[in-house]
Amino acid sequence: MPADERSAVRRMRTRASVPSPLAVAPAPSGVPLPPGLALRGRLATGARRPETARGPARGGSGPRTPRSGRGGGPRRAFERARRAWDRPLTAYYVILGSSLLITVLGLVMVYSASMIKALDISKPSTYFFGKQFLAAVIGGALMLIAARMPVKLHRALAYPLLMITAFLMVLVQVPGIGMSVNGNQNWLSLGGSFQLQPSEFGKLALILWGADLLARKQDKRLLTQWKHMLVPLVPVAFMLLGLIMLGGDMGTAIILAAILFGLLWLAGAPTRLFAGVLGFAAVIAFLLIWTSPNRMSRLSCMGIVGEPDPEDGCWQAAHGIYALASGGWFGSGLGASVEKWGQLPEPHTDFIFAITGEELGLAGTLSVLALFAALGYAGIRVAGRTEDPFVRYAAGGVTTWITAQAVINIGAVLGLLPIAGVPLPLFSYGRSALLPTMFAVGLMIAFAREDPAAKAALAMRKPGVRWKTMRRRVKKRPSGER
Repeated sequence: MPADERSAVRRMRTRASVPSPLAVAPAPSGVPLPPGLALRGRLATGARRPETARGPARGGSGPRTPRSGRGGGPRRAFERARRAWDRPLTAYYVILGSSLLITVLGLVMVYSASMIKALDISKPSTYFFGKQFLAAVIGGALMLIAARMPVKLHRALAYPLLMITAFLMVLVQVPGIGMSVNGNQNWLSLGGSFQLQPSEFGKLALILWGADLLARKQDKRLLTQWKHMLVPLVPVAFMLLGLIMLGGDMGTAIILAAILFGLLWLAGAPTRLFAGVLGFAAVIAFLLIWTSPNRMSRLSCMGIVGEPDPEDGCWQAAHGIYALASGGWFGSGLGASVEKWGQLPEPHTDFIFAITGEELGLAGTLSVLALFAALGYAGIRVAGRTEDPFVRYAAGGVTTWITAQAVINIGAVLGLLPIAGVPLPLFSYGRSALLPTMFAVGLMIAFAREDPAAKAALAMRKPGVRWKTMRRRVKKRPSGER
């Protein structure tokens, strides 16, 4: 046999001696089986599968490898809280829940703080509470309407609301139409015991109109020029401030100025421009305070120590401190205040926070502060996460309004700021202040709902969508059973 044929036969023998992985297992009878049946036969006879890196099977008793990235209890709780706070509907629920809690707690404290005042003027003990409760019901309806309104409709209300509010503020100065309360000529009588303070609606009007104005200028890329940033926003704001100051209401003017500065800050005003407007407003405020003995006496009441004279302007500030100091950790009990028995002149309006500290103690006052802090943070979150410039300016303006007014009111009660005569938002007695504030809260709820992720989450929570996505599709049997 030639050498090449011998080498070919050797190669064929070598290949035949190497077992193939797909070799067919012989049957007991010696007849070879097909490959598929051979594999089944191996599994049936108890052949072991090769070990894999997947670990033990489900339900096995082998040890489980702990997942990486999990910390201890506090760390895990912190991570869960952070993930819950980053959910799309967090701002929506925080705004709704905190505002409703503040309003309900305010109704309770208005009833407790105003009982003696109502009996002193020969009225039922629920006189002021009934008025505030009716205003809260109307305000709740306004909040629901504002929360359901689209953003375009809010923008359409900006100019009509500003013109109507400015007209009413002019009517306040007309003799025979306007009313003076506590020395301030800023009220309109609407018949009976209902009085309207147009300057409270001026805050909401300035926010909506200013947000719409700045949003349109941002779309046209005009906010890089200082004249477009200031005109006509600053002149219109100073016009409203002038109408308020004609009535002598310094506190409301301060809140309106804070809203103006908040809008300029959100619009990205340069530091020089912002400082210039702020300095000009500070000079005007100093002149207004210097020329008014009443305002000077309020300024001198900051940090008062001792027992003032009942005729002194610091009497109210001192007894507000006394009420807070006598509350202790958990207060004297709901309705057990002593200062509301004639010692504190305005227990249910400007100084209701002092009665809260006396009756509910430090725990009650810290709860109120926590609710306002949550509401303010949720408003900042809505303003920071939106891509709509109008929503950003409006949400930032409302947040500035509520937080600035709360800080000024609480600071005056604590003796850290002068008494400005502004109510605590959603908490103090005052129907004209409660209605626009609840509408503004509804405005922020509407903005929180407009977030795309929040829209998708709310759509998935609708009963119809949940039923369509979760129901089982099972054919009916002829007997009617499933």
